[in-house]
Amino acid sequence: MQYWFGDINPDGSCVPVKGEIKEFAAHYRDTDFDMDNFVPLSPEDAVNCGAVKDQDEYLEKLRLLCIALAEEKIRAHYTKGDIELVQMVRMLDEMDHVINLLIERATEWYLVLNPKFSRKYKSVSAKQMVAIIRREKTSLGRLGYEIDRMSSERTRLMKEISSRTDIIAPNCSALVGGLVAARLISKAGSLAQMSRMPASAIQVLGAESALFTHLKGNTPSPKHGIIFQHRRVHNSKAKVRGRVSRVLGGKLAIAAKLDYFRGELVPEFIDPAQKRIDYVFSLGEENKK
Repeated sequence: MQYWFGDINPDGSCVPVKGEIKEFAAHYRDTDFDMDNFVPLSPEDAVNCGAVKDQDEYLEKLRLLCIALAEEKIRAHYTKGDIELVQMVRMLDEMDHVINLLIERATEWYLVLNPKFSRKYKSVSAKQMVAIIRREKTSLGRLGYEIDRMSSERTRLMKEISSRTDIIAPNCSALVGGLVAARLISKAGSLAQMSRMPASAIQVLGAESALFTHLKGNTPSPKHGIIFQHRRVHNSKAKVRGRVSRVLGGKLAIAAKLDYFRGELVPEFIDPAQKRIDYVFSLGEENKK
């Protein structure tokens, strides 16, 4: 019979686990418990086996083992694909905020040193501005280098988020792209929560402020939130943008359920869904003509 502290053979001999708590935890994970024939043992049995010296050590090791196993389960939960993805997206958003703030402050510093540049900087992109700042031979130049390096890390993180979303939520990713799908999952809290949301809620995810303003006053209801980043929404004409958003929100609600319950790409859903979205988008283009 196998126990967390060792194995007791049919002849009564015992093979105790030796080492630290991690060895006891490893033995516990490898143990195949037969609960139909399981025989509870007392601390004295563990002492006789040679796994512990006395009852106090038995209880202490058992306590530490329970803590170690609980930590493993918690760690496993929070390193699940979508849970980690949520944290990655939030980190990306924080990096965007920090990088933009640093570029703004560094630009103001540069303008103090180079007043003549004040007429030109508004037509210079943020990336170009960082390159200009890096040429400074002072602390400002070193700061520009750090901003540039952080921007590179931000780009790498964005690519990792997109590729990971292709695996975790292949159908959502196929509909709106990995980054937009990841932002939707992050805003919902997890893929499981998103899969339970109605289409109308997914449609306005990220537009909570506008929605609350609409509920409090007479402002128009928001037609879209994060999904505005999808090309078919932000490129659509105003007359059909709400309709495109509704269709996309409905398809995403189905895609989230497929990703959560099946976890694989479903081409027989994706292809008709894309065609439907493209069709509604094309209505605006026809009206334009």
